[in-house]
Amino acid sequence: MSAVLLVALLAVVLAPSARAVWLGRLDPQQLMGSWYVLAVASGEKDFALEKATKSVEGVEVMLTSQDTLKMRASRHRMERCHLQAVELRRQNSGWVFGNPSLGVLEYRVLGTNFRDYAIVFTQLEAQEEAFSTVELYSRTALASQEAMGHFAKWSRSLGFLSQQQAELQRDLTCAHSLPSK
Repeated sequence: MSAVLLVALLAVVLAPSARAVWLGRLDPQQLMGSWYVLAVASGEKDFALEKATKSVEGVEVMLTSQDTLKMRASRHRMERCHLQAVELRRQNSGWVFGNPSLGVLEYRVLGTNFRDYAIVFTQLEAQEEAFSTVELYSRTALASQEAMGHFAKWSRSLGFLSQQQAELQRDLTCAHSLPSK
């Protein structure tokens, strides 16, 4: 009897719909803090041409008492580090965030192990171009094989071609340039 219950429990836990429900109960407090963005898949128009020049990015995630996600990011843009701050408001369903006035239509965690990586999906609209990205967030400057495998799986399943995926260059200059809070 206990073997039957164990098999039933594993079937529920391993089913894709169960994974989505589980992430619907995501505790965003576990995503707070500093991250490195180590890999990106993007449908942005010029991404395939520019992907070889993209370096590791730094992101700091904070949550306010009003369920607003505050993010500060440091990215390498035009020969310098560009600091950006964005506030995303919680949407109606689960832990989905967005701010359409800033071009962020959806920001959600697709998968995470809660300790060292998160796979983040973002739907953006910039300069009249709508596109999606999948990013691999990592607590360390090197991603585990588990994290890279999950990133590749999610990217493929969302229709990103190999030329739309990139492991970012190991230049941590901008990633380390986030000022203290």
